[in-house]
Amino acid sequence: MNTHRFTAIGVALLAALGVAACGSSSSPGSKGSSSASVGSAKTIIGAGSTLVAPLMSEWQPTYEQSTGVAITYGAIGSGGGIEQITARTVDFGASDAPMTSSQAAACKSCIEIPWALAATTVAYNVKGVPNGLHFTGSVLADIWMGTITKWNNPAIQKLNPGVKLPDLTIEPVHRTDGSGDTFAFTSYLSKVSPTFKSKIGNATTVSWPGGLGAKGNSGVGGVLASTNGAIAYIAIAYVLENKFDYGLVENAAGKFPTPGVTSISAAAASVTSVPSGGTQGISLTDPPASASGAYPISTFTYVIVPKTGESAAVSAALKKFIGWAITTGQASGPKLDFAPLPATVVSADKADLNLIG
Repeated sequence: MNTHRFTAIGVALLAALGVAACGSSSSPGSKGSSSASVGSAKTIIGAGSTLVAPLMSEWQPTYEQSTGVAITYGAIGSGGGIEQITARTVDFGASDAPMTSSQAAACKSCIEIPWALAATTVAYNVKGVPNGLHFTGSVLADIWMGTITKWNNPAIQKLNPGVKLPDLTIEPVHRTDGSGDTFAFTSYLSKVSPTFKSKIGNATTVSWPGGLGAKGNSGVGGVLASTNGAIAYIAIAYVLENKFDYGLVENAAGKFPTPGVTSISAAAASVTSVPSGGTQGISLTDPPASASGAYPISTFTYVIVPKTGESAAVSAALKKFIGWAITTGQASGPKLDFAPLPATVVSADKADLNLIG
């Protein structure tokens, strides 16, 4: 595992968070003053999802170079992004989990627009065990519920014939902050395991029965890298950029696709309609068996913005940036294992952009 690269990503995210925190800690009046600079094409402030942070780090310099507008972003987790846009301490929030009805009501006329497409992967650190172990949803559910506790458990061994699995305790790692990765992972496990659904459920924050906790994808990755026997759910860009070993998860067709642009796109292709009005999310977890090549823990990630309440200049700047992100900005995604948005989603996004301002 490339821990040096992982540390570099973590430092970059902390730096971004520090800048955003300065903006978000200001009073409503000073935030308005900061946002007023957007009218003169200076800065847009956002915060939220750590899953989308690697893509955002590509978007920021590219967009500033082409438009002169700087995008400041703090990767504080999806829950934090929803909280900060609700408090209007930032210009936009970002979340991998769609807002709940109560969150949407509290945000007061906010809309959520899918602007990136990625996946939550299952990574592990077990010395002597190769990359690409096979897992089913039921086995993963039993691991995080504490029912399967050893790496050489017969259920894991059966899925991986010929692999010598050690008599080593499994250390499941989870997010402690409000997380879209938690939402996607628990959404998938709740669909494939009725027991998991009843005992733990699906949300951005759940009560895990045990295991190790950490904040953000960077925190989870740090625990994973330093713990022999650990297994974690973590955004695909962090896994592949840092060369963590990762599992292949069985989909509804009984296949074990490699997580990546192709299998994420296959999951997105199963979407037949897109809700209008920016008020509903789109679930990609556990797509139907007809999507035989789909990775089963794929997810959209959303930008959350107010329809009203901002100045005309701020609204115009947000519309321009989001419009760029869902079109030209998609070209930055594949090298970070973000799949391009399907044309049907882009079309719906453009219609929802017209609701802003």
